[in-house]
Amino acid sequence: MENAATTQAPVRFERRLNPLDLMLGELGRAAQVLSGAAQASRPNPAGKQPASGQAELTPEEARHAAGLMRVNHVGEICAQALYRGQAIFCGDAAIKNVLYEAASEEVDHLVWCADRISELQSRPSLLNPLWYAGSFSLGLIASRAGTGKNLGFMAETERQVEQHLDRHLHELPPKDTRSRDIVAQMRDDEIHHRNTAEEHGAHKLPWPTRLVMKAMSKIMTTTAYRI
Repeated sequence: MENAATTQAPVRFERRLNPLDLMLGELGRAAQVLSGAAQASRPNPAGKQPASGQAELTPEEARHAAGLMRVNHVGEICAQALYRGQAIFCGDAAIKNVLYEAASEEVDHLVWCADRISELQSRPSLLNPLWYAGSFSLGLIASRAGTGKNLGFMAETERQVEQHLDRHLHELPPKDTRSRDIVAQMRDDEIHHRNTAEEHGAHKLPWPTRLVMKAMSKIMTTTAYRI
């Protein structure tokens, strides 16, 4: 008769990730995002790239459209980093999932913007590593502020992004339907993210915090348009 000890299923030990493991994982994720290796999970709203590329736009219109899409690309770099930073130390599993799901959709936006920038024969912002590091650090700080304020950062970020996407829909060249299709889908997604944060109990941030966020956003958009 076989010994019972030899017939027992092997005991499996699961190693829990410590903060260092998490940070190393996030460094790898940052490298993927900043290198342009990230892949979208949804098709580009603008469809496949036409053979004519940007031929429908004048050089001035193409430069302006590229500048606006570069700003949008930086916005997605920041949102991606912010939400992943917030999620790391979030103790609520449901809210952590909300943050990671929003970050996943921001990757789609990131890829779509990068594709359009390339079509316009331009480049992403040279300061993307700085934008990512700053936003990730802000996310880590926000994650320690409690669930309500954590979600409040998400809701306020999305509200400000909605506003500048609305402005871009007015500022993009009328003939640039490809950029417009991308920006319109991004705006719809950001509205959904804001609504989700509010439904899960986002607290309205104090006006000084909202003012600082708006000032930082202004610096980012003005700089990213050119650099």
